[in-house]
Amino acid sequence: MNTAFILLTANAQKAAAPAKEAAAESPDFFTQYGNIFLILALVVVFWLFFIRPQSKKNKEIQKFRQNLKKGDRVVTIGGVHGKILEVNETTVIVETEGQGKIKFEKAAIASQFSGEELTEKK
Repeated sequence: MNTAFILLTANAQKAAAPAKEAAAESPDFFTQYGNIFLILALVVVFWLFFIRPQSKKNKEIQKFRQNLKKGDRVVTIGGVHGKILEVNETTVIVETEGQGKIKFEKAAIASQFSGEELTEKK
């Protein structure tokens, strides 16, 4: 009886061995492709929260600089306040408070302001 039991358990172990090897050879889908999905998810998150808003902001700034016209009151990135006298393709001539004229690149124009904001600060 003991020998029959030993033979049966030995046969059962031999039969279970290929099933274990097959399971070890073919991992489940997430184990195999999980890292790729995590990297793709990180790329999507970075695009949604960092790249997309920054590109929108850059487009708005570019549109603002293209729409500059004579008479606009502007502030440069250096903090110079003035009124645009002349607009060229890539440059503008700005008149400052002391009637001085300074030539700036359009990229140096940071924002636009109204005359009311200037008088409030005085």
